[in-house]
Amino acid sequence: MPYKTDRAPAGAGTSPRQRRFGAAAVAFAFWVTMAGTTAPTSLYPLYGERFGFSPMTVTVIFAVYAMGVVVGLLAFGRLSDQVGRRPVLIAATLLAAGAAGVFLAADQVALLLVARVISGFSAALVTGAATAALTELLPQAGRVPAPMVALFANMGGLACGTLLAGILADAAPDPLRTPWVVMLVLSVTGLAGVAATPETGSRGAAFTLRLPRPRIPSDIRSDFLRSAMTAGAGFAVLGVLTAVTGLFLGTVLHESGHALAGLVVFVAFACTALGQLAVRRFRPEVALPAACLGLILAAALIATAMATGTLAPLPAAAAVNGLATGVALGHGVGGIVTRSAPEHRGATVSAFFAILYSMLAVPAIGVGVLIRATGLRPAGEVFSAAVALLALVVLMSLVRTRQTDGARP
Repeated sequence: MPYKTDRAPAGAGTSPRQRRFGAAAVAFAFWVTMAGTTAPTSLYPLYGERFGFSPMTVTVIFAVYAMGVVVGLLAFGRLSDQVGRRPVLIAATLLAAGAAGVFLAADQVALLLVARVISGFSAALVTGAATAALTELLPQAGRVPAPMVALFANMGGLACGTLLAGILADAAPDPLRTPWVVMLVLSVTGLAGVAATPETGSRGAAFTLRLPRPRIPSDIRSDFLRSAMTAGAGFAVLGVLTAVTGLFLGTVLHESGHALAGLVVFVAFACTALGQLAVRRFRPEVALPAACLGLILAAALIATAMATGTLAPLPAAAAVNGLATGVALGHGVGGIVTRSAPEHRGATVSAFFAILYSMLAVPAIGVGVLIRATGLRPAGEVFSAAVALLALVVLMSLVRTRQTDGARP
């Protein structure tokens, strides 16, 4: 979640060396916290065998994470403004370590659900605090701008977590424990780093726990909703890929390697980061139509993978969907930052990401219900058609708006 701040970098009493260390520590903590949120992806088939649960349970386990992020963003999005960056970063990495510990000790589905909720809160806390801290620690004229560091820490963590867990699950003698031992060690290392990081924020008003009403300024409402629906469709695909890729590879393709599932999700999130960078090369009026076309193509590739039971279309779909999602996401956030009033910007960004993470969770549960009723491959085909239809509706709306604007004198 991008975060804009008008604060200057760390105070005059902080040396350049301390700021460099602090930026590295915050970026690492951001990376490892987000990595912990996708690490279970490659392990879901193993958990299913161990605890005997259904694909529906897998999607619910994934969805509670996304809903935890939504609630955390809305309830605690302003926390680092109120109590400072470092306390929130410490809390986020503590929660990441706690989630890894719960996964390590999990012997029933209930503990997996608890671990996912904790992961959701850790992601919600770290996103705003880490992005703000990086903005304040890194010089504005530096070679690598703070937003880019935050982007690669965020999406890099999401991409690498599932791949790392998959590789460890294939290589380690205890595939359900070794990945979490490694994640726990990495989280504790991140905790030590942010604990030694200089505070860059200043305390604001006293902390108040409340869920703010989502705010969408009327002058950007139509573009906001189109961007949110387009990026949300991409997030829905990311959520379903994260939840059921391992199941598809294991039950349809009979691929037992867990690193392969991690690789597909890695490609999806890595390309989402690339899409956010690529949006700068699109004219604003072209970005969303291009993203919609990309989502339609990705949906067709997923449907092809499901209908033919072949592997090749799946990573291609992950790459195309990631690029399209990143373009829509970058376009939407860019529009909010540049066109909304400063006093409404934070609430508007929170509303945007609340929609995206809801789209990450709810369709995954819907697919789980469909899998239970019809089977994995028909459910995948129906889901692909729904994504393509949503993207097509947005695309037609964009074309109609452009034709209307062009007809005006």
